[in-house]
Amino acid sequence: MQALFSPGSLVTVAGAFLTVIGSIAYLTDSPNLSLPTIFYGIPIFIGGLALKSSELPPAKRLTPASQFKALREQTTSEPLAKLLADVVRWRYGQKAHLESSLEALKLWDEDAPPQLVSIEELDCSGLYGLRLSFRCEGVVFSRWQTQQERLGRFFGPNLVAELEPTGQGSFRLSLLPQAGVA
Repeated sequence: MQALFSPGSLVTVAGAFLTVIGSIAYLTDSPNLSLPTIFYGIPIFIGGLALKSSELPPAKRLTPASQFKALREQTTSEPLAKLLADVVRWRYGQKAHLESSLEALKLWDEDAPPQLVSIEELDCSGLYGLRLSFRCEGVVFSRWQTQQERLGRFFGPNLVAELEPTGQGSFRLSLLPQAGVA
């Protein structure tokens, strides 16, 4: 259902609608209506198809958006709030969420990049944290473990990264605030 209302889908449907209206107007000899709708409808339709072919849906959000709103708005959780906002929106022209971050961390495989499946917000004793679930694809879990210490620092100050394997080719990355640091 979520893919039905993506920006790419909406643009495609709008372009198709304009093209159909213009075609019908052309067939019924209504040049005032047919020319502009076909003229705009076909490029909009093609642009929508291009968007659809390159879209990356948002990661599944496991916690309601309003549940941790006050905690998320704290200044100490700003990097994590930005990370959350980045992965719960439609992306275009990317193979996976956090593509540039994973490339910088050397956790990227061009042929089979790690896929972010879901994201969950956490309340860590009054501090804000995130848990990201990944499918490993081409990057083995041991490579993630070697970067574990760097992962926390990369995504924000005073964060600790915890990795937990969850099955064949998948794991969870928890970004938690350091104990005793506010």
